[in-house]
Amino acid sequence: MSLSTISTRGAFARTLTVTLLVAIGLTACATVDGDEADDGDQPVEISVFWWGAERRAELTQQALDLYASRHSGVTFKVTWQGNSGYYDRLSSEAAGGNAPDLFQIDDNYLTEYAERNVVLDLTSYVQNGELDLSGFPSSLVQYGQIGGRTVAVAAAANTPGMVYNKTLLAEIGVEEPTIGMTYEELIDWAAEITALTDGAVAGTMDPSGDYKALWLWLRTQDMELYQGRQLGFSVRDLTAWFELWTQARAAEATPSAELIKLANSGDVTQQLVATRDAATSFMWSNQLAELQKHTRDNLGVVSYPGDPQGQWARASMYWSGFRGTQHPDVVVDVIDFLVNDPQAGRILGTERGLSSNLQVRESVQATLADEKMKASVAFEQQMADLFGSAPVPPPRGHTKIRSLLTIAAESVQGGQATPQQAAEQFVAQANGALSAG
Repeated sequence: MSLSTISTRGAFARTLTVTLLVAIGLTACATVDGDEADDGDQPVEISVFWWGAERRAELTQQALDLYASRHSGVTFKVTWQGNSGYYDRLSSEAAGGNAPDLFQIDDNYLTEYAERNVVLDLTSYVQNGELDLSGFPSSLVQYGQIGGRTVAVAAAANTPGMVYNKTLLAEIGVEEPTIGMTYEELIDWAAEITALTDGAVAGTMDPSGDYKALWLWLRTQDMELYQGRQLGFSVRDLTAWFELWTQARAAEATPSAELIKLANSGDVTQQLVATRDAATSFMWSNQLAELQKHTRDNLGVVSYPGDPQGQWARASMYWSGFRGTQHPDVVVDVIDFLVNDPQAGRILGTERGLSSNLQVRESVQATLADEKMKASVAFEQQMADLFGSAPVPPPRGHTKIRSLLTIAAESVQGGQATPQQAAEQFVAQANGALSAG
């Protein structure tokens, strides 16, 4: 497609210098109502910003180069960095009205940026088919919507996955976990593993501080982690969650508080299924291949316990456009290309997660050499038919809530608080964080 072809989709926005809170709305108005428009025959430079390591940068640049080779006149100005400080920089640039045209974002910040009108509203592009999401699982499409508007598109997908030690289970003659097993069944299964290994390996990681596990447990009981800008559960509900894992510790199904705390750091090298301190770790399914690098044991992945309809296709990260961009049509076309083009999909591979478009995912799967990445793709393909509807992405304050939950769970694990005491303190602190967010 030529640049002039892209421009027939609609006139480009005018350049406005704005501050985030005062004039971002004026930017949107000027895009529609102004008298001037970009000349579709003029060169267009799109600025792109993401976080990640060198490998992500290499692959993303290759995909953007492919787009540029097909669209004369379009060039890219790319900037990337590590995750640390990424949102500080993005927030500062957005506040000055100078955010990148296209940027990477995750569900920790999507709601905040949508509510502040930083992101481009993609709804009309989806409705008229210029941004094609028909190849996505429906729950993955939903997970890019805020207030009924599509404000982001999943750059890649994943879902929570319980990674388990296949080698160990074969050694001690215990059956592998299955999709749909209950938490009570998991704990009984885990206690057996601990007993058969004479306590050398705990049956399961204690995920009581893992917001993913809590969220999915709540969804099996028709609750959510959030309801708007409030918690979607009560002190009583959280107490029951903490008590479940207190009972698991009493049954010797879980490891020591010290080991759990190491795993709670999120460091892949400290995950208990990799260190062989536990037979399971509660992770994202696409982390299977990375975990496998840290152990000689053969690992597998299954859904978190409970009804698999509690799970959904989650965006590992999104692509969003800046609402103040001068070139919204081109930005949207680039997003569509990155998520739907088979050749772009093969270039990008699984570095950000599994391809959002299921057909592209199958194409990528055929090129994979890593057996564990193949297993991750196969698992998510299997889960795609079992997923329930997606919740609304988390509200502002979510990152603080995650930290508070881990602290509360660790206070119970270490014996500093009872389940009810920890639940009461968490709910009070969480409500404060959400109000301030």
